[in-house]
Amino acid sequence: MNKKIAVIGSGFSGLSAASYLAKEGNEVHVFEKNSSVGGRARKFRTEQGYVFDMGPSWYWMPDIIEAFFEDFGKKSADFYELVPLDPQFEMVFSDGVMNIPDRYEEMRALFESMEKGAGKKLDDFMKDAQIKYEIGMKEFVNKPCHSWFEFISPKMAKNALKLDLLTNFSQFVRKYFSHPKLIMLMEFPVIFLGAAPKNIPALYSLMNYGGYKLGTWYPMGGFSKVTDAMMQIASEQGAHFHFNSNVEKITVENGKANALIVNGEVLTFDLVIASSDYHHTESQLLPEEYRNYKASYWEKKTFAPSCLIYYLGIRGKVPNLKHHTLFFENDLELHTQEIYEDKKWPTKPLFYVCCPSKTDQGTAPENCENIFLLMPVAPGMEDFDEMREKYFNEMIGRLEKHTGTSDLISKIEYKRSYCINDFQQDYNAYKGNAYGLANTLSQTAVLKPSIRNKKIKNLLYTGQLTVPGPGVPPSIISGKIAANEASKIY
Repeated sequence: MNKKIAVIGSGFSGLSAASYLAKEGNEVHVFEKNSSVGGRARKFRTEQGYVFDMGPSWYWMPDIIEAFFEDFGKKSADFYELVPLDPQFEMVFSDGVMNIPDRYEEMRALFESMEKGAGKKLDDFMKDAQIKYEIGMKEFVNKPCHSWFEFISPKMAKNALKLDLLTNFSQFVRKYFSHPKLIMLMEFPVIFLGAAPKNIPALYSLMNYGGYKLGTWYPMGGFSKVTDAMMQIASEQGAHFHFNSNVEKITVENGKANALIVNGEVLTFDLVIASSDYHHTESQLLPEEYRNYKASYWEKKTFAPSCLIYYLGIRGKVPNLKHHTLFFENDLELHTQEIYEDKKWPTKPLFYVCCPSKTDQGTAPENCENIFLLMPVAPGMEDFDEMREKYFNEMIGRLEKHTGTSDLISKIEYKRSYCINDFQQDYNAYKGNAYGLANTLSQTAVLKPSIRNKKIKNLLYTGQLTVPGPGVPPSIISGKIAANEASKIY
């Protein structure tokens, strides 16, 4: 029986869930508290003509994203042009710069040039990582994770040991490489998973395969092209979108979610899927007796970082800068310890610069640059303008040194910061986190917050705080899982 379904939030998981649910013939309504689609992947345009992606900027695991479009008889190419980046990115160290080439053979040669035998070791690493990717991203992450029994299958049993769930990522990388720069390169992708590499399962070498081996891509027009495409697909299936629509409460009657209060108006539904922040949904939208988890549960959880972001519009072109640049002049272990263990503002931070105008001039006025600075920080800290500016000045100084410029600040014609307080305000993000729950072993699969409300049969959760976890491809998969679970209700 077709149902009238509410989806709270229009991030990747909400868009995905809405698309699959509408495809099944349900009447789907998506409620977004902000004025545009995309959640953390929103965009904004300035008066000067700069177009900024607010969140995701790394297009990795292209096959997983492509699978979404294929489920609707489409291709990503029907909506946007996807171009490979070469180099994929550059890493700035205290004693030089390392460019990561797009072609695998060139990457292999780079490894060999830095450490004798590392080219062959890279082959071995990627062969192992591919197995993890095929099992992890094609089977492991597609489970609703109600029980460990879901993972009992001949293929999973055969390959269980290959997943390396009990080996930590730091140890795993050092089995293959000893050069500190190669170790840093291989550990970089897991920084945003919410814990130091020593506390992340080796399973997540699948990210190295999904990024370095499958390539780093860019959707021309920006990442918002992806969310715009997903919204178009959902709309074509019949989903309805409501913006500036703040969900204030989920009402419950006879053990079922029967309505939402949206901007003061009561709207009835047969089923609700919350793509909104899980903690916010439970603590603010539901009566206490219907919550899966108490406040103490969330306090004990390990969260992925928040981040300090600066969106900058620069007059003139900035030399010697690639599309993606990682500033790793300082110690990775120190920064991760201060984020995940000490939970303080970093003393010697690492940071990331995205300059999409190097690839897509449409993101900035002619002869100008669109620059995005991002520094991972611990969630839940006090966030104030003076602290933001302190780190802004440090990042600009290091950017000037790398690019051989000395006057970037004088060329800034647009500047906007975004940090912990903004993530809380715009997305109701718990402690202002940017990336969801950490992918530690104790927060993997069945040990993540449940996709089902255990007391309300027709309320489901989706997104980066439930299965399978943070990131664009996992969030798209999460929406599909929630839609599949919804189809089993009633």
